[in-house]
Amino acid sequence: MRLTKFTDLALRAVMRLAVTAPEESVTTREVADSMEVPYAHMAKVVTRLQHLGVIEARRGRGGGLALTERGRHASVGWLTRTLEGEEEVVACEGDPPCPLRSGCRLRATLRQAQEAFYRVLDPVTVAELLESPTGPLLLSLGPRPTD
Repeated sequence: MRLTKFTDLALRAVMRLAVTAPEESVTTREVADSMEVPYAHMAKVVTRLQHLGVIEARRGRGGGLALTERGRHASVGWLTRTLEGEEEVVACEGDPPCPLRSGCRLRATLRQAQEAFYRVLDPVTVAELLESPTGPLLLSLGPRPTD
């Protein structure tokens, strides 16, 4: 199974915000720069995470992004499932539909593998992802110098 780029960016953004001191203000642009991704992509991710109640975004002077308590203690499995959706690993009912769909065992096997993947992520919280060496590494990230 492969995560979408959107979910990958969301998990990285949440981890970056989790190491930010409460009195510190971090903007979407700063998160995008530190993760070396386009601002427009990160802005979409931030909007979705805000709708989920994982982050708080404040506008204006002194504004910025902050991880909520819900975000800090969120299950990585829940967050990944929510962002990825409940779609099947394979598209048996696509256009055209798979000719094996009425008698294929692959679909059920892949669904079990997908659920096993999420079961491994379910007990892990965002806060646990920050244990060394990840937390200190996140704190050291900054925008790449321009030439």
